[in-house]
Amino acid sequence: MALQIAVAGKGGTGKTTFASLAIRQLTLNGMKPVLAVDADANANLNEALGIEIEETISDILADLKNGTEPMPAGMTKDQYVEYKIYRSLAEGEDVDLLSMGGPEGPGCYCYANNILRKCMESLSRNYAVVVADNEAGLEHLSRRTTQDVDFLFVLSDASARGIRSAKRVKHLVDSVSLKMKEIFLVVTKVQEGSLEALRGEIEDTGMALIGTIPLDPVIVEYDLHGKPLVDLPDDTPAVKAVQQILSKAGIT
Repeated sequence: MALQIAVAGKGGTGKTTFASLAIRQLTLNGMKPVLAVDADANANLNEALGIEIEETISDILADLKNGTEPMPAGMTKDQYVEYKIYRSLAEGEDVDLLSMGGPEGPGCYCYANNILRKCMESLSRNYAVVVADNEAGLEHLSRRTTQDVDFLFVLSDASARGIRSAKRVKHLVDSVSLKMKEIFLVVTKVQEGSLEALRGEIEDTGMALIGTIPLDPVIVEYDLHGKPLVDLPDDTPAVKAVQQILSKAGIT
């Protein structure tokens, strides 16, 4: 059974950066292949990983609902949807990527979500680790398309508002009774002296602070030029910070 890792937090906290650098470290440590799941509506995990995508899950579900693509002869609806989902998988060297795409829009997607859940269960058997980059609302997790998460990392920037937002993510996890073995807080974009002022807010989240990631000018440069974050040098401060966080969590 694949190790299930999920990343959540409000926009701008560095979820995609953390997810991509975690995937980088996992593969370097021999925990591969990795299935990366981009479950953020503002999808850009593919850019951080240097993987091109051609179709998203939301595209497939919209086609299914609208009937815009004819069903091939000899295939049931279930078989067709599963086939399309597998076809949407973008393959890399040690990492494959499944992109969920944008919001699904109005209407019931219960059937489609059930099929997606089955596919995710089947897909995960082929991987050592599944890493899901989620939006703050955790829609992907709340639909149970990723089951029994082993590690949830909730990210916040180094601000009181960010920490309070992270607390709401923890509340959402508790309110929908998601199965999480471990939940950790990670504070990003930390500058010298900024963390001490947030101690009270951090304690109020009910999550253990497993580590921090400094404000890293090298990442700013890579983002500016659209370079994959998985190509960052080993001695980059953010790379070393994520390595320490995974080690402390007992993942690597």
